[in-house]
Amino acid sequence: MGSSEFAPVVTVSATYGTGGSAIAPRLAEALDVPFLDRFLSADLTQQAAAEVRSQEGLVDGEQSVTPAGRFLSYFARAAAVGTIVAPDARIEDDQTIRDQVSKGLAAVSGGEPALVLGRAAAVVLASRPRALHVRLDAPLERRLAFAAQFESLDRESAKRRQAEADRVRTLFVKRLYRVDPADPTLYHLLLDSTVLGIERSVEVLAVAARAFFEANP
Repeated sequence: MGSSEFAPVVTVSATYGTGGSAIAPRLAEALDVPFLDRFLSADLTQQAAAEVRSQEGLVDGEQSVTPAGRFLSYFARAAAVGTIVAPDARIEDDQTIRDQVSKGLAAVSGGEPALVLGRAAAVVLASRPRALHVRLDAPLERRLAFAAQFESLDRESAKRRQAEADRVRTLFVKRLYRVDPADPTLYHLLLDSTVLGIERSVEVLAVAARAFFEANP
């Protein structure tokens, strides 16, 4: 299968407070490609962390029994202690989780177009032809200010969400793929979206994506 048979794909990795959840779907619309959202939203990581806290002291049978619940609870628990803890017996093994991630991206891997936010897509689709890999990041203080304004939060609330979301997402990639999502060699383009804002960042990324796909027909 030649590269010309692969439709354009953009993957977006975004730290908390860089507007990834707003930029990515707008960019997908600008490029006229389907949008695949991330697994681990900031709201979901906070919910999982809250569930873990509420379940402390409960017997195993009273805890979440869904694969997604076990999976998120593991990463929320790991984030709380700041390291990768031993796998919980209730959680599916790493290969099963990797298989689930790959299954969700199978059509894209096979050649269909998409804009993928999160999902370790820059790693999973690293060898896919015509895939542009983007990373949104910025200094912490700018990210907190950006998130506080965008989500109508006070700084401390934004800081709590940032700590949980960034840590869980980083652990997700490190545990499953043994790479650091902050590694710049995973990406073609790094952008500090906090200095441009949502709309200008979309404009810049759309121009960059079109140029990339023209150069890689």
